[in-house]
Amino acid sequence: MNLHNNSSYIYLHGFASSPDSLKAKYFRDRFSSLAIDLKTPDLNHQDFSNLTLTRQLHQIETAFLSPQTLQPVAENVKNASEVTIIGSSFGGLTAAWLAQRQLSVKQIVLLAPAFDFLSHWLPQLGQEQLQKWQSEKYLPVYHYGEQRYLPLNYQFVEDMAQYPEEKLIRSVPTLIIHGLHDTIIPIQASINFAANRPWVQLIELEDDHSLGNFLAEMWEAIQNFCQFN
Repeated sequence: MNLHNNSSYIYLHGFASSPDSLKAKYFRDRFSSLAIDLKTPDLNHQDFSNLTLTRQLHQIETAFLSPQTLQPVAENVKNASEVTIIGSSFGGLTAAWLAQRQLSVKQIVLLAPAFDFLSHWLPQLGQEQLQKWQSEKYLPVYHYGEQRYLPLNYQFVEDMAQYPEEKLIRSVPTLIIHGLHDTIIPIQASINFAANRPWVQLIELEDDHSLGNFLAEMWEAIQNFCQFN
């Protein structure tokens, strides 16, 4: 088994989800079977209403990426921790940005990553609701982890302007798994992302955004990608 003592593994759940999601629990169990502690932080941070991509990035950098890696470290530092991040949906987008920002992130697995998130989500709200959100500052969003509606601050949208995806250019080994029948984040978003990034491998599955029907297949792909053999 090609595991290094200085390797760490993190799973980032999706938007309005939690560490108790189906995929989070499944992968935590699978990693445990290999005697690996898969970290599954709660990105809601006990304050879903003020969620932003910036906050998620800072949360993970502060909690899991050692202080010296907050400053870019030399690629040849032998004792630097090697981090693998698995991210689902908005957690996948977060993982991609962590890989861009942090040299300690050595590889990422993105499950239906939320590329072009706002361009897919905001039109579903409709212009009237979007304008109301902007003027009133809060929008009720159904939170699947809490199983209830919670208010989300409009700063979530404003913050995203800082993160144009054309800046995701660091050649980090990347595995993307995306469902062909995803209506939340169409697979074309991942196809477009992979097109000019030769370090990205894309696996297409006959599934929707949840990717709940191919857990075993995804785990096999992750094991192969991470070289757990």
